[in-house]
Amino acid sequence: MTPHLPLALGAMNYVEIIRDASLIELAVLLLLMGVSVASWALIAMKASQLAKARAQSLTFLDTFWKASRLEAIYQTAQKLDGSPLSKVFCAGYEELTKLAQTKDGGTEGALAERLGGIENVERALHRASTAQITELENRVSFLGTVGAASPFVGLFGTVIGILSAFNQIAEQGNATLATVAAPVGNALFATAAGLFAAIPAVVAYNSFVSRIKVFDTEMSNFSADFLNIIKRHFFR
Repeated sequence: MTPHLPLALGAMNYVEIIRDASLIELAVLLLLMGVSVASWALIAMKASQLAKARAQSLTFLDTFWKASRLEAIYQTAQKLDGSPLSKVFCAGYEELTKLAQTKDGGTEGALAERLGGIENVERALHRASTAQITELENRVSFLGTVGAASPFVGLFGTVIGILSAFNQIAEQGNATLATVAAPVGNALFATAAGLFAAIPAVVAYNSFVSRIKVFDTEMSNFSADFLNIIKRHFFR
């Protein structure tokens, strides 16, 4: 059996739909087209950003657990500018370096007492983690807005189109199926356009939010591990 949806889409006269559309319908279609293009561009950008973050984070973790010196890890982390974990580490390492430079005595105990010691490093890690989550979430909410609002915008265009079609039918005094089907079908195109914009945005939004939550958990776990290492070697 031949699928009905491709047949229906292929049978549509899109030039006629645009020609017969009212100003409001055209505005709705242009708006949906604009947000759809913007959504796909944002999806491509975010997918690339998260893929880069994942690849570089794996590289950083491999370096972190294999290296024996924090300075060597720091040099590698600076090159992995797309990894949230490397940036969290850099923030903690730089704070630890500042504390080491301000100590007066030569004992590690004096360093632990100065300026809160480990608490300063912990705050630096937390600030960096929050900044990275904010960066990863940047503009993702736009996809959620498109996914939630586009069907209703399309429905609004459909309602306006149907009202306009019925007004034309009333003026002509002819309400047969042949005269009703074409204008009503054209009006329903706005709903299809709304769904076309909404569905990819919703799928991408849920995927990105899930992946960002994984990064959030990984940064929390890494911060805890890094703090434990610092406590064992620098704040005894």
